[in-house]
Order: sequence, then C-alpha cells, then structure tokens
Amino acid sequence: MADSRYKPYVPTDTDMKEFTLKALIIGLVMCVVLGAANAYLGLKAGMTIAATYPAAVIGMAVLRLFKGTILEENFARTVGSIGESIAAGAIFTLPAFFIGGLWPEFATKGHYLESTAIMIAGGVLGIMFVALLRRVMVEDPELPFPESQAASEIHKAGRAGGTGAAYLFGAMGVGAVIQAMAQFRVFATSWEKFVTWSKSQIGLSEGAVATGQGGMLLSSPGVSPAYIGVGYIIGPQLGSLTFSGGLAAWGLFVPILTYFIGPSLLPEGAAAGEQTWAETATNVWKYIVRPIAIGGMLVSAVYTLYRMRESLFTGLQRSIGDVKKAATGEHVTIRTERDINFKWIMVGIGLASIATFFIYLYFAQSFFAALVATIVMVVAGFFFAAVSGYLVGIIGSSNNPVSGLTLSTLLVAAVLMVILGMKGDPGVAAVLGVAAVVCVAAAVAGEMLQDLKVGHILGGTPWRMQAGDLIGIVVASAVMFVPLIILHQGDIKMGGEGLGGEMYPAPQASLMALLSRGIVGGEMAWPLVIVGMLMGLGFILMQVKSPMIVCVGMYLPLETTFAIFIGGMIKGIVERFNLKKGHNDAQKARVDNIGVLLAAGLIAGEALIGLLFAALAMFDIKYNEWLPGFSGIFPFPFYISLLVFVLIGWILVRFPLNNAGSPDEPAPPSAAH
Repeated sequence: MADSRYKPYVPTDTDMKEFTLKALIIGLVMCVVLGAANAYLGLKAGMTIAATYPAAVIGMAVLRLFKGTILEENFARTVGSIGESIAAGAIFTLPAFFIGGLWPEFATKGHYLESTAIMIAGGVLGIMFVALLRRVMVEDPELPFPESQAASEIHKAGRAGGTGAAYLFGAMGVGAVIQAMAQFRVFATSWEKFVTWSKSQIGLSEGAVATGQGGMLLSSPGVSPAYIGVGYIIGPQLGSLTFSGGLAAWGLFVPILTYFIGPSLLPEGAAAGEQTWAETATNVWKYIVRPIAIGGMLVSAVYTLYRMRESLFTGLQRSIGDVKKAATGEHVTIRTERDINFKWIMVGIGLASIATFFIYLYFAQSFFAALVATIVMVVAGFFFAAVSGYLVGIIGSSNNPVSGLTLSTLLVAAVLMVILGMKGDPGVAAVLGVAAVVCVAAAVAGEMLQDLKVGHILGGTPWRMQAGDLIGIVVASAVMFVPLIILHQGDIKMGGEGLGGEMYPAPQASLMALLSRGIVGGEMAWPLVIVGMLMGLGFILMQVKSPMIVCVGMYLPLETTFAIFIGGMIKGIVERFNLKKGHNDAQKARVDNIGVLLAAGLIAGEALIGLLFAALAMFDIKYNEWLPGFSGIFPFPFYISLLVFVLIGWILVRFPLNNAGSPDEPAPPSAAH
C-alpha cells in the first residue's frame, strides 16, 4: 500500500493532461534519435549514456512551445529514454551474430526481422516484469534512485523557467560541426607514427640477423567530441583507468610481441618500412592482444557480479515477494498507483515467451532445445530484470552492469546447449538469442523503473507510462537495426571492416561472439583467453577499481581511450576549480548538471552527424567533392586539430563554472555519475 505521507509534485486527484498525442510523438522521435545516438556511441566506445537527462530537457523545451503540462513532459521523457535501453540491448548482442560468423552478410531483410523480433520480445518482457515489481521498489526508502531524483529536479526547474536546453542544443551544434569538418577532411582526426628500433637499440650487433627488430606505434588522441564527452561524464578516475588499458595494450603488449614475433608476421618479400611495421603492430593488437583483453573482460564481469552479490541476492528475494504482492489482486483506486492490469501482464509475458520460443526454434532447429532456451530466458529474464531494477535504484542506469548480467545468462545457456548436444551454428545462434532477449529485457527494466520513479515523484500515472513505453519499444525495435546497418555498410564502403572492426569494435558483442562460438562451437582461442583471465585476476588482486574498464581500454583503439582520458582530465580540471573557488554542494551540483548536459550534447551531435555521413557513404554519395579543394586532403597539419581539444575544453570548463550560482541557492540532485 502506498505511504499516505508521501505527496507527489502533482496531486493524485488532479486530472492533468498526460498521455497525449503530442507528448507521444515527441517521445517517439526522441526514442529513435537518442537510441540511434547511443547505438553509435556504444559500438565505437563500448559505453552508453543515460538518455533520461537529454530526453527531459528536449521534451520540456519542445512541449513548452505547445503549452504542455509537467505530466506530459514526464510522459514524453519516459517514452524518449526507452530507446537508449533498446540500443544497449541491441549493440551488446546483435553484432555478435555477424562477428561470430553466423551472419555472413549483416544487412539483410531476414536479419532485420530476426533482430526486430528479439528486441520486441525482450522489451515487452522487461516492461511486464517491471509492472509486477514497480509498486514496492519505487516506494522503498532504501533505494535512493539518484538519477531519478536528478531528472525530477530538471522537470521542476523547467516549471520555474530554467531548462538547460540552450546548453544541450548548443553543444549538439558544436559536436555536429566538428564531426562534419572531420568528415570533410578539413583537419586530421588522428596522428600516428611507428618508431622503429635500430639494431643497437635492441642489443643486436651489426652482423646479427634482426629477428627481434620491431618498435612502437605512437598515436594521438582521436579528435572526437563524443569520446571527450564520455570521458567528462565518467570522470577523471574512470577515464584514467580506460586509458591505462590502452597504454598496457600499445605500450607493453604490442611492442613486446612485435619485438619477438613481428618479423615472422611481415608479408613475404615486403620491405620492413614504417608503414609495414605499423600494419604488423595493428595485426598483433587485433589477433593477439584483443583476445587477451576479452579473457580479462570475462573475469572482470564475473568479479563485478561477485562484488554486487549482496545486492543481487537481495534483488532476487525481493522480486519473489513483490510478485506475490502484485498477484493479491488489491484494488487500487489512486491514479498514481495504477499499473497495467495483472491479467494483461500475464498475457503479455505469455505472448512474448511464445514468440521467443519460435525465435529459438528458428535458430536451433530443435524443439526441445528451443523449449529449454525459452525457459532459461524467462527465468533469467525475470530475475535479472528485478536485479537490474534494484541496481538502478542504488547506482542509476548509467552504471547498471547489464552486459555482466547478460554474460552470466550466455554462459548458462551455452553450457545447457552443450549438455543437450547442440553443436555448430544452430547451438551458437540459440545461445546468442537467449543472451540478446535477456539483455534487452534487463536494460529496458532498469530504464523503465528509473522513469517510473521519476513519475512517482512528479505524480505521473504508472499504467500510462508503461503503455507509452510499450509503444516506444515497438517503434524503437522496428527502427534500431537501421542505424546498425548504416554504420556497418558505411564503414565497409569507406574501406573498413564493419561491426567488430577498428571503427566500430563493439567490445561487448565481440565478447559474446567469442564465448558462444568457443563453448558451443569449440573454437575458443583458449591460450590467449586464459592469459587474459590471469591478467584480469591480477588486476583484481591489485585492487584495481574497475578491471572491466581497463580491459575494455585494451580492446579499444588507443586514439579512443586517449580521447576519453582527455575528457576525464577536463572534468578533473572542473573539480579542481570547484575546490579552488570554495563551491558548496549546491554549487557543485549545478556545475555537474550543466557539464553533463554539455557532454551529452557533444555526444549526440557527433553521433547524429556520424550516422548521416555513414548513410551518405553507404549510398556512394561523394560528399568529399562538395567542398572544392578539400576532397580527400587535410589542408591543415595535425597540430591545428589540437585546437578542437582547446575549444571543447573551454566549453566544458567555462559554462559549468559560470553557472555555479549563489551559495545560498538550494542544491539540485546532481546528474553526474
């Protein structure tokens, strides 16, 4: 029963506009756009950002033009942010079908239908599971829901006249312009040079055979507003950990391996010039260092779940009790306590489970294996949806270890497929199918519960928010495969490898592909993976704060981790200025909120323009010819590109600090994580 002492921002007996056509349309547009932006970011950097804040700001800014109510803003934000969770579920698993060799061609009609069915089934299950658990979890005083509190304050601030939209849209414009200039090759986006060691430097006499000759590939940070924005959001400590993985890969593993085995990898008859050595070093990283990083990611994911074991067990225990309470059939008359009817929830779970069974039957070509996979999916999906929601209540959706939960499901499903005698591609496909549905369900559950908590604070109606998200899930699922196709095909047209390649490494999906193919298909590069697992264990024994982030840093290109590190250092500068100026908690919270909006805008601006240019490349549109004199040539040397870092750094330092406000103003909850 709801706590009678709690009073939402909008009274429960108020008949205010909420689920309206304009709010739904605005929410669906944001759902698709923010989902596509997160897909771009996740494939490139292995991370996504919470869409709650930009969705809240954009929804408020647009609805203000139509004189929308705060409940319409809440509804639009709820629908708009669900696309990010669909994107997270998609990018963590769907590229694994291509990377693992199950889909020789990624962009086909059949794969679109398979992916859409997986996303809809997982999304519907996530919403239905949360509808069972909502009442107790959003009212639990032990769950602070930090990001929900911050989002609700953004809406309340909008009622008082401030939205922060100017900072978000302004940063989007900056990110878009910089990315467009990079695509037109106005400036170089990176610089690299292979430093070759001479015989004397590596201890060889002039007459000796240079079997150990190699060197080190030096690289600059990538000129990317999105990477800098990610680094700013995660902060200096996590940004440094990410970069430490890049330094370990390119400053230790690659040079050592290139020294010992590099000459044997040189193309036959090729001259050992700088470019040849650079290509050799890159191959060493791709085919040796990255599998080692995946082994580290595997151990790190298990360790992350182990550290959260108390929260996990508590979440599982609570979920069982919550279902019992939901099934009691209590008649709720208060508007702010009405969820989707329990009977319809059961129907939704049943239909989604049946649809999932046929998906698995299509993959596995075995009735019994598909039935077992469906049972595993439903059980794991429910418990991990509950755990995901519980963790969001503690640490927020931005820090929710969805990929770790998915990995646990994948391992269980893989072992079951082996026990059932499933081998080859059908078994691998079934395992990835289970992981994909559970991943989407867990991601959607966490995001939905976070939005329901915002609605609980503001006075929204739960069943309307849940119904809106069901519509958003269907729309996002129908659209989300398109950005993946655009990025994949566009990269191939520009000479890349598509998903899983250097431009879009998709680290989580690569891990899923390697494990499923290795366990079920027997094709695991076990020596390298075991080395990586021992390395991950070493990180744990050294008490590294986040071994997973270090291993992801090893997996990503150095220019990516270097740029993320730069963003983290910029955030560190802001924090130092906060201390120097003696800002109190209220001022620090305002600085953090403006900084997060600016960083999110930089990410969204680059992502949307990146998608646009990838689409142009996919359709063979020669956009480089649009600017005479620039086609394919960088007119300015790389050190000019460094001015971009100066510009972005100035924006991310000056504007947040200038909006610290008076020390007497009350503190809003911080949107920084």
